[in-house]
Amino acid sequence: MKEKNSFFKYEGVNYLLPFILITACFALWGFANDITNPMVKAFSKIFRMSVTQGTLTQVAFYGGYFAMALPAAIFIRRFTYKSGILMGLGLYAAGAFLFIAARSTGSYTPFLIAYFILTCGLSFLETSANPYILAMGDPATATRRLNFAQSFNPIGSLCGMFVAMNFIQARLNPMDSAARANLPAAEFEAMKQADLGILIKPYVTIGIVIVVMFLLILLVKMPKVKEESTRSIGGSLKHLLGIPRYREGVLAQFFYVGVQIMSWTFIIQYGTRIFMERGMSEIDAEVLSQKYNIAAMIIFCCSRFICTYLMKYFKPGKMLYCFAFAGIACTLGVIFLQGIAGLYCLVAVSACMSLMFPTIYGIALDGLGEDAKFGAAGLIMAILGGSVLPPLQALVIDKGTVMGMPAVNVSFFLPMLCFVIIALYGLRVHRKRI
Repeated sequence: MKEKNSFFKYEGVNYLLPFILITACFALWGFANDITNPMVKAFSKIFRMSVTQGTLTQVAFYGGYFAMALPAAIFIRRFTYKSGILMGLGLYAAGAFLFIAARSTGSYTPFLIAYFILTCGLSFLETSANPYILAMGDPATATRRLNFAQSFNPIGSLCGMFVAMNFIQARLNPMDSAARANLPAAEFEAMKQADLGILIKPYVTIGIVIVVMFLLILLVKMPKVKEESTRSIGGSLKHLLGIPRYREGVLAQFFYVGVQIMSWTFIIQYGTRIFMERGMSEIDAEVLSQKYNIAAMIIFCCSRFICTYLMKYFKPGKMLYCFAFAGIACTLGVIFLQGIAGLYCLVAVSACMSLMFPTIYGIALDGLGEDAKFGAAGLIMAILGGSVLPPLQALVIDKGTVMGMPAVNVSFFLPMLCFVIIALYGLRVHRKRI
């Protein structure tokens, strides 16, 4: 009698333990992403920079994803998914430990280099782990399985936000940006070194955790996915670019990552403005805004688990465009509603985004077979959207006021445009036009 397949067993292979270990990596890169978003504001204060200069953190962070995705795919094709994951963990740990050296220089640029190396590791991890999860079992449940694994990513993100709020932001010197600008050079330098000492501790700690995870995965036997490569690298890329569903999926992923990072990075600026108008100090307004950011992530996390369940009954394309239209509606509220109502809409945006990354990923890679490794690389390179779009939004925010409205409100026209593009992709997939 043929053995019955289950969610974690397929054709006699049990994927449960490998699935757990690889899913843990999803949480680890979620931590890195969301301890970093609040650092835009932190670095801006520590180094007395503008918001636009602070977003260079995002440029370095997401630039590493872009730069390393294709080399990661070539590496994985030559070796295995497990090798790619180990390489990713190694680079992740190296970047985290480089924060010690960056702090000793007292300059901003070495931190950007450390972020870049760290995210080269994350690029390896995501290029390896996402298609590996898709391949761990029945192809019919691949997109649902990836949504389930990705549901643990926001748990790591919540931990990152919690650490950023309680172990970095709450412990930095409370002096606001205006007062720091008037400090004598020697006094400012002493304050900067003290703040940088606080900032690097969580990164060093996560570096140690990554080393432990590296050893666990190294020692555990992982199943090999049997995929013979019959095409050249150029042949694979040409084939991928000829598939509209994949090609447009990369574009949709670019704008999705952009809207995610913009919504989570600038929720602090949005909330800080509202609470300072109510008489709060800058530091108290930032801490309270970060609590709203954590609330948004909790909603995102819960919504992703719910969406994974709903995929048993609804097509991925239909769910994608419905949630994108809801995102458009919420973003309009962020732009035009003043005060706390707009902040509530910004928090609600997270529920709309929850299913998008893994769903776009699963749709775009569906049926690619041997080209899935390079297909995954293209989708990870699309994370560049998190590097390109936030600085554009920051340029608007730095203007202060636009068309008689707070510039931070107006800046959310850019996330709204991203949702429009995602909605069109979901609609085209659902109607089988691509």
